[in-house]
Amino acid sequence: MTTYTKNPAAIAQLTPEQYRVTQHSGTERAGTGAYLHNHEPGIYVDIVSGEPLFASSDKFESGCGWPSFTQPIVPAHVKELRDVSHGMVRQEVRSAHGDSHLGHVFPDGPQDRGGLRYCINSAALRFIHRDDMQAQGYGDYLDQIR
Repeated sequence: MTTYTKNPAAIAQLTPEQYRVTQHSGTERAGTGAYLHNHEPGIYVDIVSGEPLFASSDKFESGCGWPSFTQPIVPAHVKELRDVSHGMVRQEVRSAHGDSHLGHVFPDGPQDRGGLRYCINSAALRFIHRDDMQAQGYGDYLDQIR
């Protein structure tokens, strides 16, 4: 069993944008994220801890400007917190072990897939292609990739 933790070495390697998003609850500009239009099969992991967060099978085009997912790959790896910043009430999404700010979750996702939309900053993620998952230690999640 892999243990995921907030990794100071990984934090030191973040770009300024990745640092701002993950460590200071920032948001990348809509439409600019590296993974917004990624349609390759694989998983998205926390850029700081490596914990598996979302599967490409649960990604959908929401039109919101950020990668959107219907559910986390491992619910225990994602925690939700009440966010009242910017004059609104939202549910912030953070990685459970790395404590990285990921984005927000909204109740306007596809109804036939649970009704949730996890709106996630690409800057908080690292994508691992299905072909590389076994070699990088994520083989246990291959059955979740279509």
